[in-house]
Amino acid sequence: MTRTESLELNSPVLTEDAEESRTRLEHQTQITNDDSMIELNRLSIQYGSVSALEETSLTIQPGEFVLITGPSGCGKTTLGRAITGLIPHAIPAVVNGSVVVNGLETGAHSLPTLAQNAGMVFQNPASQLFHLTVQDEVAFGPHNLGLPEDEVSRRVEWALTITGLNDLEQRSPPELSGGQQQRVAIAAALSMRPRVLVLDEPMASLDVPGVRQVMSALADLNRRHGITIILIEHRLAEAARLAGRVILMDRGRIVADGPPDRVLADRPLLRRLGIRRPTSEAPMNWERLLQSNGRASRGYALPSTSPLLELRDVQAGFSRCPVLTGVNLELYPGDFVALVGDNGAGKSTLGLVAAGLLKPQRGSVSFNGGQRSLPGLDVGLLFQNPVHQLFTDLVDDEVAFGPRNYERFASADHEQILSQADLLSLRNRAPMTLSAGQQQRLTLAATLSLRPKLVILDEPTMGQDWRHLQQLMAFVNELNRQGTAILLITHDYKLVHHYARRVALLRQGKIVAEGIPKDEGW
Repeated sequence: MTRTESLELNSPVLTEDAEESRTRLEHQTQITNDDSMIELNRLSIQYGSVSALEETSLTIQPGEFVLITGPSGCGKTTLGRAITGLIPHAIPAVVNGSVVVNGLETGAHSLPTLAQNAGMVFQNPASQLFHLTVQDEVAFGPHNLGLPEDEVSRRVEWALTITGLNDLEQRSPPELSGGQQQRVAIAAALSMRPRVLVLDEPMASLDVPGVRQVMSALADLNRRHGITIILIEHRLAEAARLAGRVILMDRGRIVADGPPDRVLADRPLLRRLGIRRPTSEAPMNWERLLQSNGRASRGYALPSTSPLLELRDVQAGFSRCPVLTGVNLELYPGDFVALVGDNGAGKSTLGLVAAGLLKPQRGSVSFNGGQRSLPGLDVGLLFQNPVHQLFTDLVDDEVAFGPRNYERFASADHEQILSQADLLSLRNRAPMTLSAGQQQRLTLAATLSLRPKLVILDEPTMGQDWRHLQQLMAFVNELNRQGTAILLITHDYKLVHHYARRVALLRQGKIVAEGIPKDEGW
């Protein structure tokens, strides 16, 4: 029996009876045995006048585990959307060439039919979550396929178990952390039992336990059930250990394709594309990577003894449910603090409190000795989801909006931030036509354009290749040297090690340790 034949014969179909379902799946399995699972033939895709893919041909066999990577904006997400049929059925685009998945030409079949073959988990998980509970979210797909209730229940339980969400099944998705929402989106896709699963940066907001759970689940789906996995990622270390094949993309084209040990060993190519070379070290828990010394800062002297921001015994949350309990934290002018911790620990909630966007239920928040902070000018916050902060028609206007609103616009400063964020060539594009990584750089540029006294960055790595991230962090570092305080909320070990001078570890709503990054283990 081939890997694809090992798929369960009760895989979902729409309104067919059991015998018809079995006959149809056996026929599809036979097609898969003889043909490729995915076939792209000279595929070109344009959004209006913007080219996303150019003359791309690609063959993926049944049961492959393929890692796709490349600079932000190179066409990775567009490729995933084309494989699942979202392009052209749900996302308008000019398409030339063909995409065939499991014997079905995507342009000639409806999305409900294609969804039985290929599922996708998006970069922004919140965009595909809309039910009142996690359990209902994961059950929606199987219910929509008309499956018996006992089969729906089995699939939901299985999907929740392998993504580590059993304890959250009655929680509301909007109340979850970004990393937890990512796992809900993955569970919802898995409950459909697709033959191809496309995941667009599923690890971007995950902590170490979450990454291990998701990668273990993907390995199990691939090896035991023969599901073809297409993983689009910038975090390569964990993905490269499982993938049998790596595809590198640049400017809408495939520039390398082969085994991980060959493709990812090409250092000149990785350096040219700005891709971080994967480490052989397995990710470790934060306690093992911190040196306990709350005020030490590797030779850096704090420029002021008076804190810029002071949180005292803060309790905060949503719907009377406290997320933070008794948080104490001080940030000084010129400080660079990383806030780390597992998904659901309360990091984003603390960021909202520090920015003045969420009022504490108890305790006090004092900015600059009790002054009232001005949004954007005194405290700038970059949200996890960049779309929440984009509202103008042009990239150029988005970056200029804050300075113009406060009558602080300076042409030289404007050009500098566009250059630092690598947005000069995109300045006349509409923000919603950009890739997620480009949108993230745009929102960060808009946040930094006012040069606030405190900048809070909530997971700035989403969608970013290492080159763009370094380029943008160099600008953040320059602001920091000029006295701007930085609060960096991230799961990225390397980012913390390169830039942070102090680290606060948050666990279950409390700061349980402060220290500096150890040099070993990174």
